[in-house]
Amino acid sequence: MSFFKRIFSSDKKDQSLTEQEKQVLDKGLEKSKTSFFTKLTKAVAGKAKVDDDVLDNLEEILVSSDVGVDTTLKIITRIEKRVAEDKYLGTEELNRILQEEIAGLLSETNSGEATDYVIPVQSKPYVLMVVGVNGVGKTTTIGKLAYQFKKAGHNVVLGAADTFRAAAIDQLQIWADRVGVPIVRQEMGSDPASVAFDTLQSAVAQNADVVIIDTAGRLHNKVNLMNELSKVKRVMQKVVADAPHDVLLVLDGSTGQNAFEQAKQFTAATEVTSLAVTKLDGTAKGGVVIGISDQFQIPVKYIGVGEGIEDLQVFNKFEFVDSFFK
Repeated sequence: MSFFKRIFSSDKKDQSLTEQEKQVLDKGLEKSKTSFFTKLTKAVAGKAKVDDDVLDNLEEILVSSDVGVDTTLKIITRIEKRVAEDKYLGTEELNRILQEEIAGLLSETNSGEATDYVIPVQSKPYVLMVVGVNGVGKTTTIGKLAYQFKKAGHNVVLGAADTFRAAAIDQLQIWADRVGVPIVRQEMGSDPASVAFDTLQSAVAQNADVVIIDTAGRLHNKVNLMNELSKVKRVMQKVVADAPHDVLLVLDGSTGQNAFEQAKQFTAATEVTSLAVTKLDGTAKGGVVIGISDQFQIPVKYIGVGEGIEDLQVFNKFEFVDSFFK
């Protein structure tokens, strides 16, 4: 079986979502798909083969779908190569070729192949530090992650280290109560590093499997942000030597190019090791996942495709592309 047939076959038991998860993903990407294919249909109307005009239109469609200029140019270059090899490439084949080339591009990041919420067995507690600006769905993502990890049988502890907003602490408390997991919190204005330290001490005492630390994301002063996150890391390492094991940046997918800018700012301020892209169900900008995954070479680990507690999914690039082109 060829690489792409293997990717898109229904036999990939080791990397397949459940039918219910696929339905949620399909529904979550519906606006993006409808917008994309409406534009694509107009672009190839009256055209029998893929020519320069079709490729120009395709380039414009990908950029307007928030795939990003650099990633779009990579995709167009790949398609141009195939057009050159097959002079009579028909427009009816364009969907399949696009699907194959986008999947191939995402495969080069060597990420996005999981389907389950797993944590490395060698790390206990597994410490996940979550960063991102206000309003991107950071607290909701933490709550949904806590739910999924608890559902998988793990003992989870939350740490409310975004101490600059009382609302952030209260929102995380609501999620902790909803999911039924302990939370470590202090008063608004407390030292975030102190909260992180107390959280890890509590987690170790409780023999917890997973610790999720919320942090403040104030991009107006990158130096302060960098210093603060560095301090949080240093203090956590007094309790767990190699913490944090993952720094997850949460981005709002509905903001399109602004999500790219936030990713640039945060990756410059701290070492981001994974990404979560939220609110994809309410936008036609689903292409942002493709561009961010390619441009930053940081794995997209989770995507938000609905408001329900089950609607945060582990990002699987094969299932994503399959759903996008379905």
